[in-house]
Amino acid sequence: MQSDDFHVFDTTLRDGAQREGITYSVADKLAVARLIDQVGVGFVEGGWPGAMPKDTEFFARAAAGELRLDHAVLVAFGATRKAGVAVEDDAQVRALLDSRAPVVTLVAKSDVWHVERALRTSLDENLAMVRDTVRFLVDEGRRVFVDCEHFFDGYRHDPDYGVRVLDAAADAGADVGVLCDTNGGMLPMGVHDVVTDVRRRAGIRLGIHTQDDTGCAVANTLAAVDAGATHVQGTANGYGERAGNANLFSVIGGLVTKMGRDVLPDGCLAEMSRVSHAVAEIANLSQDTHAPYVGAAAFAHKAGLHASAIKVSPELYNHLDPTVVGNDQRILVTEMAGRASVELKARELGVDVAHAPDVVSRVVETVKRREAEGWSYEAADASFELLLRDELARSSADGALPMPFRVESYRVITDSRASGGQDGIVSEATVRLVAGGRRVISTEEGNGPVNALDRALRRALEGTYPQLAKIELTDYKVRIMAGRHGTDAVTRVLIQTSDHEREWTTVGVHGNVLEASWLALHDAVRYGLLTTAPGV
Repeated sequence: MQSDDFHVFDTTLRDGAQREGITYSVADKLAVARLIDQVGVGFVEGGWPGAMPKDTEFFARAAAGELRLDHAVLVAFGATRKAGVAVEDDAQVRALLDSRAPVVTLVAKSDVWHVERALRTSLDENLAMVRDTVRFLVDEGRRVFVDCEHFFDGYRHDPDYGVRVLDAAADAGADVGVLCDTNGGMLPMGVHDVVTDVRRRAGIRLGIHTQDDTGCAVANTLAAVDAGATHVQGTANGYGERAGNANLFSVIGGLVTKMGRDVLPDGCLAEMSRVSHAVAEIANLSQDTHAPYVGAAAFAHKAGLHASAIKVSPELYNHLDPTVVGNDQRILVTEMAGRASVELKARELGVDVAHAPDVVSRVVETVKRREAEGWSYEAADASFELLLRDELARSSADGALPMPFRVESYRVITDSRASGGQDGIVSEATVRLVAGGRRVISTEEGNGPVNALDRALRRALEGTYPQLAKIELTDYKVRIMAGRHGTDAVTRVLIQTSDHEREWTTVGVHGNVLEASWLALHDAVRYGLLTTAPGV
């Protein structure tokens, strides 16, 4: 359980779910809550019971035992009672109790403009709404936090009214008053000034909730902590409405590794990268590869100058050890690469080039020449490893890397067919090759030329290499690049392949998209065979 000295509060399932394109099922919400708990946060806000049917079901299933949290406490979100309605008669407040969540977060208006123009009630009635709802829930045994909506905008309109809301919440028994930058328009300097002033005047623990409309949500959160806030709210990967919320992983990373705040249980910080990726998968969104701390590129180095320094000491170009947050350092091999980049990448791939300086030199020159032609190895580690191993083999006594198969030719035909009353486009591929001392001809149909080629190639090889049965193409990307120096455009194809235990990516480049696809596919199968059955 997280120490109560400092609160890390996750609202991925409520505020984060307001991001365009995210729709969680109840099963998704339960899965995300379990993942967020593994990071060690103190509170997971599950949604708004009574207002959202899925959220009501989520809390019911959680209460029935479907959600076990090792670190976090489950939180229900709702609003203060309606103006002119007795709190015990407010159905939405009653739904908060029915959720059986031990903690409730109430949203309350703290901006005089919103009280008068949106709620259309008096300033005193709004204070009574806060006071009555908090006291009612506390008397029912609930711990209550109050989100003061539009607090920073309201501070500009009337710097005293927001403090009166906080005092009303505190007097009724609320534990935390959260200052919300609801419109996301603040900058760190302003947040620091406001929190410093409010902390001096309000008699309640302060929290911070920021939106990212200025790109400053994380910085604003850390500025608030520096000014005295001891409760931070955010979402996994910064999900949220408009530009999003404060990315909770970046906030935690800053608190722990930069500000020295011990805000997570032991061992939990290293779960951040894994959880970030897993939540993105459930949300059906691509994980931001360049996200601080947890992105796949967060510790990726491309420039040869960086690689040279990292070879001497990794901390020279890393702001922290990537393993602290569950991430890895990566070296990208591009036309900017020097010898150090190739040597470090080889080490990362498990290829020993320490005693082969001539191989390193040839690989550096090959990469630079090929990148000028449109190739790119920074996202195709498998193709680069094959290049490395081929060059090593050429310099050895044997002089060649074992070739598991030799292709004589391939052909693809695409037809428009009518069958059973339904028209369709069907591709047929024929591959001729030699494998295991036998000449094989294989013809297969597919739902496109690349799919047909993939099926024909694997069918031709399965008799010799049965392990191919578990290898499959999982992603296919094509990029058309403008021609250089008056030449025609060239096509770059990236193919991702999996054997259900690991994934690898290969690249092919050619003026013809089919040949580029074939080069990447050939590398994908060859790499899979060489690494599953070395020496074939």
